[in-house]
Amino acid sequence: MKRAGKRSLQAGLLALCGLGLLHVSLFTDLCLRYVKEGMRLPLIASGVVLLLLGIASAVLDRAEEAEEHGHDHGHSGVPRVSWLLLLPALSLLVYAPPALGAYTAARQPAKAVVHDSDFDPLPRTSPLPMTLSDFTSRVREDRGQAIEGRTIRMTGFVTPGDGGSWDLTRIILNCCAADAQSVKVRIHGGPVLPADTWVTVTGTWHPGGTLGTGSAPVALDARTVTKVRRPANGYQDALPLG
Repeated sequence: MKRAGKRSLQAGLLALCGLGLLHVSLFTDLCLRYVKEGMRLPLIASGVVLLLLGIASAVLDRAEEAEEHGHDHGHSGVPRVSWLLLLPALSLLVYAPPALGAYTAARQPAKAVVHDSDFDPLPRTSPLPMTLSDFTSRVREDRGQAIEGRTIRMTGFVTPGDGGSWDLTRIILNCCAADAQSVKVRIHGGPVLPADTWVTVTGTWHPGGTLGTGSAPVALDARTVTKVRRPANGYQDALPLG
């Protein structure tokens, strides 16, 4: 009968893990705290498979229990390592770790941004919406200095800095949280808001070095700083929120 008990635990853990994956990927957007949008479908599929395996294992357990009723085959108990699966399974259901943010960004260098082709003319729109990556490449590589004097608008979250400045930040995932990289723009002026506050900033390039070369600071003199809601998928260097 110990073997049946072992299989019952295995079935329960499989089903619990499956339900946890479905909870974070199908019924909520919590999975987007840890993986990029394209990984949602594989997570849903994995959750369904684990849930079905758990159900199938439970059915086999019932059949085996009926067949072995009254007999003791002396099988070993449930391996202790099996219980280690219980905590991560429960965490998916009852506790979701916070999304990556300022704590992570402050402890890693900014992602190197390289523009591999000629720069297109900038639209005449003012303020000009840009991603942090586009702004970085324009500052460091655009010899035409097209952003000089332009009012730029970007969206990201606050990473505290030194001396009254802070970084407007985006975290980009290639696959999952393990390969996260940060894109940062130093902000001068404006209110210093708490870490991880999502904001839209308008301003002009902060002069220094030679614009269009590696000596130019990736920085903005802020004119306005407005709090905004975190995007549903914050792990993209997207254009500013409307």
